[in-house]
This record gives sequence, structure tokens and C-alpha cells, in this order.
Amino acid sequence: MSFFARPIFNRIKQVAFKPRGVEEFFEGGKSLPTEKSWTGRAWRASELRLKSFDDLHKLWYVLLKERNLLATQKEEARRFHISKQFFSNKGRQEKCKKSMARIKFVLNERRLAWVEAKKLQRLANVEEASVNTKVPTTGSAKVASENTTSAAAAGTSSTSTSTTASTTTNARA
Repeated sequence: MSFFARPIFNRIKQVAFKPRGVEEFFEGGKSLPTEKSWTGRAWRASELRLKSFDDLHKLWYVLLKERNLLATQKEEARRFHISKQFFSNKGRQEKCKKSMARIKFVLNERRLAWVEAKKLQRLANVEEASVNTKVPTTGSAKVASENTTSAAAAGTSSTSTSTTASTTTNARA
């Protein structure tokens, strides 16, 4: 049988994740680890900014499972009256907490950037609409409107300079 003739579900079945239920709350099938395992560091925000939304979503749930696993271990240690000096996963909990907080921070940065982009897009649309609604003038009417505009501008500028000059003289006196 050729590769393409095989049913698709056989290929998917081999790769697919099999949910294990309650077993996921226990590391290596044990309620408490027997040896201290080395764990990595917390994710940096700069690293998380490079990840896609889907990758951040998956990482969030991996960290959530890790947090639940650590909470289960903490509860089991309390239940068996094991002191914190012999068993503590505080460092792993902190790394998990920091990574999750940083994911939220990065997602909030993206949300704020999206809101800002929407505001700019709205402003651009309003400006474009105002430019498109102006009625173009032609011929002598255009020249007459330019003359009135320049005269009005000249009048306001001379008035403002005379007002400024009188204010300056009053301040000296």
C-alpha cells in the first residue's frame, strides 16, 4: 500500500496527543518527585514578543499545567507532613508565575498597539473623508477665494502683532 493510499487517521493517530486526565497532575506518575530535577529559567518578555499568538496560547497552557502540577506536589507534601526544608518547589513556582505574568504583559502590549492602530486608522479615514467632501473651485471663483483668504490672514496677523506690541508696552510701564 502506498503512502497516499493509507487512511489519514493512522498518520494523525501516531502524532496526536493522548490526554491522560488526572495523571497530568503527577510528575512521572509519582505524587512527589524522589530526586531534585534541574529546571530552566523563566521566559523573558523579549523572547515572548517574538512568539506568535498561537505559540503564546500554547505556552500559557503548558505553564498552567505546570502550575497545577506544582500545586498538587505542594499539597501532597503538606498532606504527608513533609517540611519545606526537605521538599520545596518554590523556585519552579516563581518561574511559572513570572513567565505567565510576562505572557500577559506581552499580550497587553499587543492589545494596546492594536487599539492605537485602530485610532490612527479612524483618524486617517476621517481625514480622507473630509478631503473627499471638499468642493473643488474653478476659474475666477478660485482666485477670488484665494484673495479673500490672504486678506483675512493678513488682517489677523497685523491685529495680533499690534495686540502683542501694546501688551509689551503695558508690561514695561
